[in-house]
Amino acid sequence: MYEEAELQGGTPAYRSGRRGEDVWIPVQINENSAEPLYHQIETQLRSLIISGVITEGTLLPSIREFAGELKCSVITVRRVYQDLENEGLLRTRQGTGTFVSNVGDAAMAEYKHEAVRKALEGAVDVGKSVQCGQEELTRIFLEIVENKYREQQ
Repeated sequence: MYEEAELQGGTPAYRSGRRGEDVWIPVQINENSAEPLYHQIETQLRSLIISGVITEGTLLPSIREFAGELKCSVITVRRVYQDLENEGLLRTRQGTGTFVSNVGDAAMAEYKHEAVRKALEGAVDVGKSVQCGQEELTRIFLEIVENKYREQQ
């Protein structure tokens, strides 16, 4: 039921069916990262759900199948599913499987805000560690934003 596939750029992805539809679940694990595997999977799956890439009602792979595809422990995937279920992003139906829950607009907005905030805090920490002042960091930030949005046009 689940087939390994390649997306553009060689990112691993896993295919799950729901009502005859194919759903791509791109999750990439970096085994060399200091970040725990469960956190890498959880962060990526949360992002896919909140951003709407994986929509409400989508059937996720079973814990055992997803662990096999990701080549990680069943306990790791179980923890991810439980954490996301506790956050209200997933719901499990006995004998049926684990599905994506309805994610409201407020939750999506909060997640986006928090994700950007966390990334910027990390960037500021790096800047401070190499002795960049507030004005220099602000200038660099504005330059990057302008360049990125210019590239989109």
